[in-house]
Amino acid sequence: MERQKAKTVNTSWQENRILAAKNGTNPMLMLELKASYAVFGDVQFLPGYCVLLPKKEVGSLNDLPPLERQQFLLEMSYLGDAILASTDAIRINYDILGNSDQYLHAHVFPRYQSEATERRKMPVWLYDKSHWSDPKTAYQEALHGDLRQLITKKLAKLQ
Repeated sequence: MERQKAKTVNTSWQENRILAAKNGTNPMLMLELKASYAVFGDVQFLPGYCVLLPKKEVGSLNDLPPLERQQFLLEMSYLGDAILASTDAIRINYDILGNSDQYLHAHVFPRYQSEATERRKMPVWLYDKSHWSDPKTAYQEALHGDLRQLITKKLAKLQ
């Protein structure tokens, strides 16, 4: 019994990112919005990559009532605006997939002129898998902290 308690207490914030945002234990949390939490991406091979988590844990966008759905999508676009205003990205890619992590969340990817042409024209998911696990592309406060703060400030002004 004690072992189970310890396991529950030591649950990683990555196992339930929404609950961790609600509890204030998600270290990637940038800002709480009306219907969502804006979090900075664990990986930053495209600097400024963020994720939008809903406040209500649901399986998909379609599970939200219409007004909450509208608010979530509006906040997703605000996050994109904040990224565009904070970087030299040429556009934003928005992805709501739910294939691996089967809960609603939106990936907000900046796309850059500096990306190889063949990469820039394709979905981010076609980058080599190493980009998602290589320590060189992982979020590092010293490298990405200023950008994270800038995006957070811009987003706070938009809501």
